[in-house]
Amino acid sequence: MWLPFLNIFFFIFHTAFTIFNMSGWAFRRSRKWHLLTILLTAASWFILGIWYGWGYCACTDWHWQVREAMGYNDRSNSYIHFLLLKLTGKDFNAALVEKVTLYVFLLCAALSIGLNIRDRRKAARQ
Repeated sequence: MWLPFLNIFFFIFHTAFTIFNMSGWAFRRSRKWHLLTILLTAASWFILGIWYGWGYCACTDWHWQVREAMGYNDRSNSYIHFLLLKLTGKDFNAALVEKVTLYVFLLCAALSIGLNIRDRRKAARQ
């Protein structure tokens, strides 16, 4: 009974989290929260990744466990690849998706850090 709910929850939550990671830096009011989500993502990918494999995401892992318990056997190497497959029906090159995901993440992280520093300096001057 809980598995279908959890499957939908993970689709919505993880996708919203991903979209926020890509766009939260653009809005001054959300920049501190964005920096937090970027740091959580980086910690998962690069710190937990030491033990679980580079790019490890706990949310993806939990979603895969739910889907496997529901009888699905449709794991991808990454959530982004999985999401693209489910949304478009196209099986994009997994290595390319991972590279683009990393580049977008690094760009968004740099923007978040830079804009948070700028905002903090601006506030200190006032």
